[in-house]
Amino acid sequence: MFEKLALYLQYPFVRYALIVGVLIALCSSLLGVTLVLKRFSFIGDGLSHVAFGAMAIAAVLNLSNDMLLILPITVISAVLLLRTGQHTRIKGDASIAMISVGALAFGYLIMNIFSTSSNISGDVCSTLFGSTSILTLSKTEVWLSAALSVLAVMIFVLFYNKIFAVTFDEDFARASGIKTNAYNLMIAVVIAVIIVLAMNLVGSLLISALVIFPALSAMRIFKSFKSVTICSAVLSVICALLGIIISILAGTPVGSTIVAVDVVAFALCYATGIIAGRAKK
Repeated sequence: MFEKLALYLQYPFVRYALIVGVLIALCSSLLGVTLVLKRFSFIGDGLSHVAFGAMAIAAVLNLSNDMLLILPITVISAVLLLRTGQHTRIKGDASIAMISVGALAFGYLIMNIFSTSSNISGDVCSTLFGSTSILTLSKTEVWLSAALSVLAVMIFVLFYNKIFAVTFDEDFARASGIKTNAYNLMIAVVIAVIIVLAMNLVGSLLISALVIFPALSAMRIFKSFKSVTICSAVLSVICALLGIIISILAGTPVGSTIVAVDVVAFALCYATGIIAGRAKK
């Protein structure tokens, strides 16, 4: 097995997949803790469906670099989700459902009406559940993913205290002079960027798992925000690495394999939390 893995690691596309996978997992886990604590976990679903609709439009237009269309549309949708979620008549969960279902339906409709592909079902399935596209990344795409991932991590580190304040008590943060709307907007935009990057890794329907599972797993063991964030990041990176390696060796779908490893990690952390809790008693 190790000889086979060493053989695969000689190929640049495998190294690219591992680098991008680790960076995306790290970014998603950092802000995943904030989204879970703010009870806004399903924003990943909403934005991933929007990204699917934008990808369908890009495919119909035959754009050579579909991220030029997908990224702006997803960021704009993140802002709209934030604004409508703050509206008294349209709560956060309703706005996510409204935008995500609408984008998913229009995306599939556009692909069926205008697509010239002979395998529409296969294209839709690979987009929704992930495919081998993570193993076909070009050097330009790797550099772009790396740059955006590093930017997301830097934003989280630089504004950690403000994100912490907005996450736990938005009213107190606002009373303290923190511009909560601006930081909520920043979080939404960064999440939108991460969602677009993660589509090649796990597909549209599985992105939320990449955001939520590491955070929930870390919360089974640790209680403080800092400890949970660090543990979530470590777990997410390990699960992404294991998932990609298992996928390469076993020939399984990359996205679903990573999510399966995340589920196993959550089960182990859940059991560890129960045992630790009983030990304290």
